[in-house]
Order: sequence, then C-alpha cells, then structure tokens
Amino acid sequence: MVRGNHTTVTEFVLMGFTDGPELQLPLFVVFLVIYLITLVGNLGMILLIKVDSRLHSPMYYFLSHLAFIDVCYSSSIGPKMLQNLLVKDKTISFSGCFAQLYFSGAFATTECFLLATMAYDRYMAICNPLIYTAIMTQRVCTELVIGVYIYGFLNSVVQTVLTFQLSFCGSNVIHHFYCADPPLLALSCSDTHRREKQLLIFSAVNLTGSLLTVFISYVCILFSIIKIHSSQGRCKAFSTCASHLTVVVIFYGTLFFLYLWQPTAGNSWKYNKVVSVFYSLVIPMLNPLIYSLRNTEVKATLRKMIEGKESQ
Repeated sequence: MVRGNHTTVTEFVLMGFTDGPELQLPLFVVFLVIYLITLVGNLGMILLIKVDSRLHSPMYYFLSHLAFIDVCYSSSIGPKMLQNLLVKDKTISFSGCFAQLYFSGAFATTECFLLATMAYDRYMAICNPLIYTAIMTQRVCTELVIGVYIYGFLNSVVQTVLTFQLSFCGSNVIHHFYCADPPLLALSCSDTHRREKQLLIFSAVNLTGSLLTVFISYVCILFSIIKIHSSQGRCKAFSTCASHLTVVVIFYGTLFFLYLWQPTAGNSWKYNKVVSVFYSLVIPMLNPLIYSLRNTEVKATLRKMIEGKESQ
C-alpha cells in the first residue's frame, strides 16, 4: 500500500539475536533447551501443586499462576525466535507483530503485579499469622489473581493500540528477536515523542507500583523477623519467603538494567537483546528451579511422586 512517497508496512522483518550464520544453530540448540526446561519445569510445578493437598495454600496457589504466566510469556516469544534461527525468511505479519507485542506485554505486566501480590501474601503470613487464614481465603486469593490478570491485559491493550496507531511507512526491519515497543518506535515515520513519554509513564507506574508493594511488604517482614527471639524461629520465618525474594531480586534487577541503565548508542541494540533474552526466557526457566530447590515442601512432594513411580 502506497501513501504519498512512502510504502505502508504490511509486515516486519525480525533481525533476530544475531545475523552471524555460524551462530544460528548453536543458539537454536541453547534456546531450545532453555525453552523446553521452562515448559517442563513450570508445567511440572503446576502439576505438583494440583496433585498434593499439602500445597493447596495461598502461597502455592499464587505460585501455580506464576508458573502459568511464565509458560505463556516464554511461549509468546520463544517459538518465533527459534523458528527465525532456522529459516531465512524472518518476516512476521503486521497482525502477528501486534499479537506478539500485546501478549508479551500483558504477561510481563501481570507477572510484575503477581509478584507484588505474592509479597503481600508473605507479609500477611509472617506479620499477621493469627488472622492469615481468615483474611487470605480462597475467594480473596481468586479475586486478587483475577484483578492482576485484568490489569495486565487491559494495560497491554492500551499500550499496544497506542504503538500501532503510529504510521509505519519506511524500513520494516526490527533490530530485535521479537516485536517490542522501542525497536518499533524506531521504525515509525510518525512523531514518536508523545508515545515515548507515554511508554515511560506507563513503565514507571507499573514498576514503581508493584515494586513499592514488594518493598513495603518486605520491610514489614524484616521488622517482624527481627522481633522473633529464637534463631530457629527467625530462620523458619525467612525460609518461607526466601524463594520469592530471590525471584523478585532477579526479575526487578533485570528490568532495572533494561530501563534505567543504558549503554552507549552503538551497543544499545545488542545490550537490549541480551537483557531481553534473560527476562523473557532465562527467568521463566529459573523460577521453578528456585522454588523447587529452596522449598522443602515442593521437594518432598517431588520426591514422593518419584518414589511412587519407582515402586510401581
């Protein structure tokens, strides 16, 4: 389609992680292993929580949704990236790019606020143990999760529509391995200053809002743990939130480097690709490993399932 002297873009070309042909196959193998571990680990975590009644508590209910979001988030990016490492035609349709931007943004935002919800759950469990079960009922937990999903998906609708209202009538080569806002804005032939400000405001609100909830929750948890007299009691209280705190530090630390620490202009695209791989593929792989290795109840359930299969 022609508009003036420009051709309106109907598809995009994803440059991928690297343009070196000698690296395509090794990277495909590495990312395929990461993606498969992500699927097996997170789906296995969901299965463990479902089959063992001892894991039917608010903490594990939220954890099962974290595992589900990680599977969906990786699947919104991983398969297309793996395909592009094997084929010469690295195009993605306009609607396909819209869908990828929407779903990746929706699941990323949802994960931010689910981690904040999980921090609030740990605050209630440690700081208010006597009323914890009365407050964190199944209904309350379900409403919190539904609210997180609704906000994440509505936020992504607004963000994606605002980006695709811009005109794309020049180059269609995206210097990334998936459709993301910054490389798309770089291709637009519209004035993107307003959209860049909108993106900055949305990102700041989402990150600040969710991180502030996490921070306040853990400050209260820290003071509660300090008040516990026995060292055994302090260790037990801390162990219930150690896995979540590890996940939070890795997740928000990566986002901090992505949005707040920018390298020189010449290396910015390479830097963004590396960081994006980490939070879109590596972190979803690490989450179930962190929870399974640091959580005695999950390890006990996994051991029970393995021993049950061996005895059959």
